[in-house]
Amino acid sequence: MKLSARNQLNGKITNVEKGAVMSNVKIEISEPGVITAVITKESAEKLGLSEGDDVTAIIKSTEVIIGK
Repeated sequence: MKLSARNQLNGKITNVEKGAVMSNVKIEISEPGVITAVITKESAEKLGLSEGDDVTAIIKSTEVIIGK
């Protein structure tokens, strides 16, 4: 996956909490530890996110986006 964003952190999903509209995705990374991304439920389902998946946290401005 190629992106213009430079702030990318590889990690593993430790938890996905799906609400009615939004999902909280916890990603364990080596530094600083754990990042929590708040994304739409639709995005979490489209990406098929689940515990144990290897993902990349892409940080742009105030947003955390997940790439798989």
